[in-house]
Formats: sequence, C-alpha cells, structure tokens
Amino acid sequence: MKFLRLGDRGSEQPAVLAVGPDGREHAYSLSPLTSDIDGAFLADDGVTRVRAALAARELSEIDGAEGLRVGAPVARPGSVIGIGLNYAAHAAESGLDLPTAPIVFLKPSNTVVGPHDPAPIPPSSAAFDWEAELAIVVGRAASYLATDGEAAACIAGYTLADDLSERDYQTSGSGQWTKGKSLPGSTPLGPWLVPADELDASALRVRSWVNGEARQDAHTDDLVFGPTELVRYCSQYMLLEPGDVILTGTPAGVALSGRFPYLAPGDTLEAEIEGLGRQRQKLYRAGAISTAPELSF
Repeated sequence: MKFLRLGDRGSEQPAVLAVGPDGREHAYSLSPLTSDIDGAFLADDGVTRVRAALAARELSEIDGAEGLRVGAPVARPGSVIGIGLNYAAHAAESGLDLPTAPIVFLKPSNTVVGPHDPAPIPPSSAAFDWEAELAIVVGRAASYLATDGEAAACIAGYTLADDLSERDYQTSGSGQWTKGKSLPGSTPLGPWLVPADELDASALRVRSWVNGEARQDAHTDDLVFGPTELVRYCSQYMLLEPGDVILTGTPAGVALSGRFPYLAPGDTLEAEIEGLGRQRQKLYRAGAISTAPELSF
C-alpha cells in the first residue's frame, strides 16, 4: 500500500494506491475511513483499518486520480525533525568529523509541500542546495524510549523528502542551521507513505538529479544512525507525536561539496528512493512573481 493525498493545496483528499482485482494499481478514496492522513489517523490504527477495507473491497476508486496534484503524504506534521551529517561520505565532503551522536535540528512544519510543487529560491540566495533523504513518519507518541525495539513500534512508515537548504544562511556568522533550513517550500515530501512493515529501510537506493544530471547515489545502509536509533534518540529530548516527520540525513553529492553549482531559477530538481517514488520540482526566484507559477510535469 502507498498512502497519498490528492488535490489542490488545502483541500487534498486521503487516498491509497493498491493493486486491484485486475492486478493493476489503482487509487482508492479513504474518505469513508478518515478526513485526512494525519497523526490521528495513524495513531488510530489507520493502516490496519485500510488493509481491512481493501480486503473487503469497501473503498471506491478515485476517477481521474492521475490528473490530480499530489500533496505531501502526511497533513502538516506537528514537528519536522532534521538529522545532520548522517552519512559518512557527506560529513567528509563537508569537511567535518563524523558525529558521535545524532545532530538534531528542527524545521517549521509550514515548510512541507507536495513532491512536485514549484520550489522557491529566496530573493537573496546564492547557495540554495538539495538534500534527498529518507523520512520517517511517526505513528504513535514516544518519549524516553528505552530500546530500538520500542522505537520500531513507533514508526508508521517511510516517505521521501528533500531538505532544501540555503548554505550561506546555515553557515554564516554563528552557524545557525535552523535559519538555513526554514524557508518556505523547503521540505518537499512524498509522493507517498509506505507502511513500515511493507518496506525494508536498511538498504534503499537514494538518488538525486539536477537538470537530468546525476548528483547523489547512495544506499541507506550507509547511514551512521539508522531509523530506529534516531527515533529512540530523539525521544530522549522531545515528545514525538503521531504524524511527526524525521529526516534521516542526506548522502554525499550536494552543492556544498564544491563539486556542483548551487541551484538556480529554472533548474529542475529530482529525487528518488526505491520503493518510495520520485519527486520533481521546478525552481523559481521568490519575490519575482506574486504567486508560485502553475506548472505541470
């Protein structure tokens, strides 16, 4: 199953992609079960209830689903938690030592957008960067977890994210990461959420491209701290709530390395994780127009 939200911004409908009786994948409406895919749905055993409804063929197919905008697969998380330097090669290309404990920062939840929404570059930015990442979606409240087993039980599923970052804002002066990672539209999420028990997150291929040219290509088995370890660790310092998202870090191959130019208006950015789909954004300069352009891909 693949959970997703379809429709215009602010009016997305909850849906699930699943194989139908004809052996092909279809989009089914979850409206009989929930008003949205959010923390309350996940905490209320939503995944199990959807499986039962699919097995009983109680869900209706969404007509014209392929023509609808894809929103973020989780409705506005309470917290978006970032993890820095969590791939050894990325730490090395950044000229930094490998962390001995997870580096944690927060992003505002209003940075979350759909996987194909146009991405704004700040008006004064000259160092806008990409970071394709495996993202954890929390399924139940977690605080002071004692074991990785307890942490695993709190993971509802996984999705794809891009932690768009303005490096000058992030590193200049006192080096405030939040300042460089809180910009509007800087967390494209999706296209879908896959339940944790349907995906082995330990060795997924993570890739990104700019204007069709390869940038990142790695596997999640290179993570310094894995998903369950990150959930357990974060729970020691904050209350994790259903629907929260943890970005697990990005592999080597970003512009900060000096090997590639930073993003510019007109660029096309793509990211993909096997099993979690692909996202694509067109970059534009914020402030040059009053609203984001309507683009189709």
